[in-house]
Amino acid sequence: MASKKLFDLRAGIIGSGFIGRIHIEALKRLGVQVQALCGSAKAETVAGQWGIPQTYTGYDFASLVHHPEIDVVHVTSPNRHHFAQAGAALRAGKHVICEKPLAMNTQETSELVELWAGNQRQVFAVCFNVRFYPAVLQLRADVAAGRLGRIIHVNGSYMQDWLLKPTDYNWRLLAEQGGQLRAVGDIGSHWMDTASFILGAPIQAVFAQLGRAHQTRQRPTGEVETFTGGASSQTVAYAAETEDFADILLRFANGALGNLAVSQVAAGRKNSIHIEIYGTDRSAWWDSEDPDLLHYGSRDGANTESHRGAPGFTDAAGYTDYPAGHAEGFPDTFKMLFRAVYADILARNASPALYAGVEDGHQEVKLCEAIWQSHLSQQWHTV
Repeated sequence: MASKKLFDLRAGIIGSGFIGRIHIEALKRLGVQVQALCGSAKAETVAGQWGIPQTYTGYDFASLVHHPEIDVVHVTSPNRHHFAQAGAALRAGKHVICEKPLAMNTQETSELVELWAGNQRQVFAVCFNVRFYPAVLQLRADVAAGRLGRIIHVNGSYMQDWLLKPTDYNWRLLAEQGGQLRAVGDIGSHWMDTASFILGAPIQAVFAQLGRAHQTRQRPTGEVETFTGGASSQTVAYAAETEDFADILLRFANGALGNLAVSQVAAGRKNSIHIEIYGTDRSAWWDSEDPDLLHYGSRDGANTESHRGAPGFTDAAGYTDYPAGHAEGFPDTFKMLFRAVYADILARNASPALYAGVEDGHQEVKLCEAIWQSHLSQQWHTV
């Protein structure tokens, strides 16, 4: 009997918004059949655009997770739904790929870890897609091989401007929808996971301060799609609940120190993930808005650049499809993440995975809770 291929597996997507459509596109590029879509009333329109045969409106996720032809459930709904939907998929015997955060608090994430531990034959991945930029994989290999020396400290930022104006609106602005931390939880968590992934060391302690650009914001009477802006002739004022920007000091388990700046009100920055790794021998830095380029620094020699596909940029070769000079960016990270997850589902591979698992998702929520407590106390807080 021929071995099964990726396209033999079938997916169901919960959530038809911005990130849900990214999942659909990446799966289509891999040749994976998206069998069903669950979401709001617009799910039927999205399903029609992508040729998805089955639609469940009204967020009828219970029907989707019990669909007999679905092998993998992708959870891409607003944050507050992740716990119930991922748990239902696990109980239905499905493999799960869940957008971060895994859940709204560590009580919920602990329950998901325990539920998954009862049947580890099910793959449970959390969608920290930034790990799958080729440059990030190369940096991880550089650190593991000791090419930078002993890592001393890490510096970086994650900057966006899509919530700069008080009229900009998205469900993430509301604590009950997205969680107490917004800029940190939404994008800062990606940077912190990426830094820990590169270093091979978790963050053990944090010192954080959070800030708001606007104490009052305007909410449109209708819903607004992510990244599309919130201009509307009909708005209501509401008190801002979540942070627009943050500065965080970090201590890693390997002894390295770090500092992170996060903002969703940084004018002119669309989606810039910037990370600098400083070792005793060399440094390296990268920015997601120029994704195929790595910079290396030296005290005693010339600084250098390395382009994906060129000599010295070879450790990510298994996670790139295009030749040098043909940029691979944000959409490609989802494709590579899903390729790795679906390959593991087929292979029942017990080797350590490059993608984040349910325990990594639990750790990220623990980290965000520590950041919140540090902000309140204005003291270092252990994760």
